[in-house]
Amino acid sequence: MENEIATLEEQLNDFDRARRREALAALAELAASGKIAMPPLKGMVNVHFHTFFSFNYRNWSPSRIVWEAKKRGLDVAGSVDFDVLDAMGEMFEAGEVLAVRTNVALETRVFAHEFPDREFSSPGEPGVLYFMGTGFTRLPEPGSNAASCLERMRAGARARNEAMLERLRPVIAPVTIDYEADVLPLTPSGNATERHMLAVMDTKAREMFPNPRDLAAYWSERTGLGVGEILGLLGDTARFRTAIRRKLMKKGGPGYVQPTPETFPPIGEVARAIAECGAIPCSTWLDGTRAGEADPDQFLDWHLAMGCIAMNIVPDRNWNIPDPEEKRLKTRKLAEIVQAARKRHLIFSVGTEMNNYGQKVVDGFETPELRPFAEDFRRGAYILYGHTILERACRKGLMSEWARETFRGDRARANAFYLEVGRRAFPPRQALETLGGLPEGAAEPAILEALERLGRP
Repeated sequence: MENEIATLEEQLNDFDRARRREALAALAELAASGKIAMPPLKGMVNVHFHTFFSFNYRNWSPSRIVWEAKKRGLDVAGSVDFDVLDAMGEMFEAGEVLAVRTNVALETRVFAHEFPDREFSSPGEPGVLYFMGTGFTRLPEPGSNAASCLERMRAGARARNEAMLERLRPVIAPVTIDYEADVLPLTPSGNATERHMLAVMDTKAREMFPNPRDLAAYWSERTGLGVGEILGLLGDTARFRTAIRRKLMKKGGPGYVQPTPETFPPIGEVARAIAECGAIPCSTWLDGTRAGEADPDQFLDWHLAMGCIAMNIVPDRNWNIPDPEEKRLKTRKLAEIVQAARKRHLIFSVGTEMNNYGQKVVDGFETPELRPFAEDFRRGAYILYGHTILERACRKGLMSEWARETFRGDRARANAFYLEVGRRAFPPRQALETLGGLPEGAAEPAILEALERLGRP
């Protein structure tokens, strides 16, 4: 049985959608029959899983992510991919098959023309910051401004990758890389990242230099790292690739070019495109140590003015730190931003990413550092799911005209309603049917009453 389960789990990562669907159905049947024991919900959430549609270091598909969430008893699981929404349909379908609450988000980089000299969440790149939209339920309308924006984001990412590879070609010679033939096949829909290029470089160099000392000498010449240091890293893919990426692709490396105000789209333009899709513009916060994030009130109010009623945090960055002094500083910064977000009734979006080697499947809400914020993080995930299920069923999500007329800008009241929807609207498939069958004019009490009856005999 263990071998069968392992084979099916690996099949969940197949690039063939039909094979993933087949494996998921088989695993769901094994779980339903009791042959695979499923734990109860544990109050843990992760709505920031990168999938293999951008980069997941374990190469997990959306189906695999939902399955792993089910196995671990996560209350809510959400995908986030760079510049694409390719995971969306599969996240929802897998959530319905396995009875898991799901959410879909998109991440990109933008430029802040208002603050061109400040560093935000992209260290060493003033004016550049990461930005998200969350609670997506549909693609933009063809020909719309949002569709055009999304296409430019995807095309821009590819152009930057290809330009970086051209700069690196003379550096990595005699290793050669063909972007179309070697890099793009590593992702199912052609949305490659720096980490895919790095994986190809690593693999091809190991093939060309099978002797470890020769391989270490090759990388030493190109990175300036000592042969002994590289030999010590070769057996640890995470640490090795991180070191090579830092030397070749990040600031100061031969593949790097400092961004300009034209490199990434303006933040306001991307925020409008997200809202046009019925999704929620979402600020991203790194760790509070740089000028752009130093004042939590200014940071959040600036984003609020663009309609950002959600905020993304990767908590692990602010507590799981070996250096005691750095840890004290960053845990204090985390407390400050959470408190500022609470005052504004913002929705918390948290997770562990899994787009860098070694990152955890779920953060440790039970740790002393995160325990004071655990309920905020759980509530945020349930609110995002509540928005998602209502928007999917009847276009009554947080950004809808119905929500604007109902809540009149009262974020606290809106959050309380969508939180309750998120708790009651389960399992997802039956919740969609129930909500979709309500009269168009159904108000808050009728929606909650219908969901209260869900699952009763």
